[in-house]
Amino acid sequence: MLLSEVATTSLAVAGVSGKRAKAELLAGCLRAADPGELPAVVAWLTGQTRQRRTGLGWASLGTLPPAAPVATLTVTEVDAAFATAQSLSGSGSQAARRAVLERLFAAATEPEQRLLAGLVSGELRQGAQEGLLLEAVAVAAALPAVQVRRAVTLSGDLAAVARAALHGGPGALDSFGLQVGRPLAPMLAASAPDLPAAVARTGPAGVEWKLDGVRVQVHRDGDDVAVFTRTLDDITARVPEVVAAARSWPLHSAVLDGEVLLLTSGGRPQPFQVTSSRVATGGGTGAGPLSTFLFDLLHLDGADLVDIPAAARRAALATAVPAPLLVPRLEVTDVADPAALTGAQGFAADALARGHEGVVVKSLTGGYAMGRRGAGWVKVKPRLTLDLVVLAAEWGHGRRTGTLSNLHLGARDPDGRYGPPGGFVMLGKTFKGLTDAMLAWQTGRLQELATGGNRWRVDVRPELVVEVAFDGVQTSPRYPAGLALRFARVLAHRPDKPASQANTIEDVRRHHPDPV
Repeated sequence: MLLSEVATTSLAVAGVSGKRAKAELLAGCLRAADPGELPAVVAWLTGQTRQRRTGLGWASLGTLPPAAPVATLTVTEVDAAFATAQSLSGSGSQAARRAVLERLFAAATEPEQRLLAGLVSGELRQGAQEGLLLEAVAVAAALPAVQVRRAVTLSGDLAAVARAALHGGPGALDSFGLQVGRPLAPMLAASAPDLPAAVARTGPAGVEWKLDGVRVQVHRDGDDVAVFTRTLDDITARVPEVVAAARSWPLHSAVLDGEVLLLTSGGRPQPFQVTSSRVATGGGTGAGPLSTFLFDLLHLDGADLVDIPAAARRAALATAVPAPLLVPRLEVTDVADPAALTGAQGFAADALARGHEGVVVKSLTGGYAMGRRGAGWVKVKPRLTLDLVVLAAEWGHGRRTGTLSNLHLGARDPDGRYGPPGGFVMLGKTFKGLTDAMLAWQTGRLQELATGGNRWRVDVRPELVVEVAFDGVQTSPRYPAGLALRFARVLAHRPDKPASQANTIEDVRRHHPDPV
């Protein structure tokens, strides 16, 4: 299979708006792939490489060769090139990875270059998330979507399910079931602006602290323990204290859902970056022990619990593990009772006061919707905003072709700590929150402010202010101030505000839990 078939599909999917139309296009591409090509094709159509971390990124995309006139690259050789880049290490590895990328781009046509650029940058925006590709697998294999979804969520392996569905024959998906030791795609939470809105969606619910830690899924089978992240990466060797704790619990086999985080001596959560760094490295000098908090139980001593009501799963969890490991929770059984809602709001305020992100409101009756962001879980946390300045913008893909979409955001640097006094320091990029009308307006305005750039990006005079919402500030070596916004999204353009009234880097720093 040629890479061009995947690139053409990606562009076509980005150019249509209907979910069914997108699924049909994706299904056609999946049918065209051989069984051995499906893992790479599935990963690329969801916007990521199969290897996840290849060592390639935006820094590798500065100057690239012109596009090839004819498509010759195959899926197999491109996937092998990404694998080669991932395997390189040591002295000279950066240059070697750059050479890998240059060879790929030199052999790629314009559509293929767009696809490759989106994959290596992690910013391929075509509207084909994993949930939509799951629907496409069902269409391609002429199977009920619910059957495909269950196989994916129980196995955590969309590529394996796709291969079985398309090439395994009748009953091939029956082999996918919950197995202790094999991670499941975790249930995700939707968002609501406040508690009343959240409870209106869930009905009677348990209100739990929303922790800003690393999501973990703990599997135990006798003395065998495995710990996985929300992306299904095995981190067992990096979290020995979690493994030791799991072996002490009074049960034989279980699959549990929760989070780990580092706490200060006073019991407050450390910044997310500190916890994630500890999990990524497995510890080190001065690293404290991880604290485990559990909030769901999916399997217990031979019985699968994913389909029973959440209240029953919580009750089973409370009997299976020590009480201090349970995420604090308040149940609201009568959503029409003002006193109950007032109590829940006080519970949420207490969570914030303790340094946590907010709360998650969880339906008492729902099952565990593996891999889905449904109405059963709804997170509520305060919204942070800043006024930042656009420093550059990248040309969009698919439906956003011809518009300046991904914005480079900067804060004022009045003291010149990171450049000339009165300049700006970059904090990150975002394309989220922009409506079609906003895209059209900012494309025209930013072209008026253009000072240069390349075929991917337009540099602009730092004059346009945007109001940006974000979930927090984290440490980042990618940007000059060592800071980046988490989950930034544009709320509004503020042409009424001069750049001199935008927030400063010190304003941003105040949102960082641990001063940088």
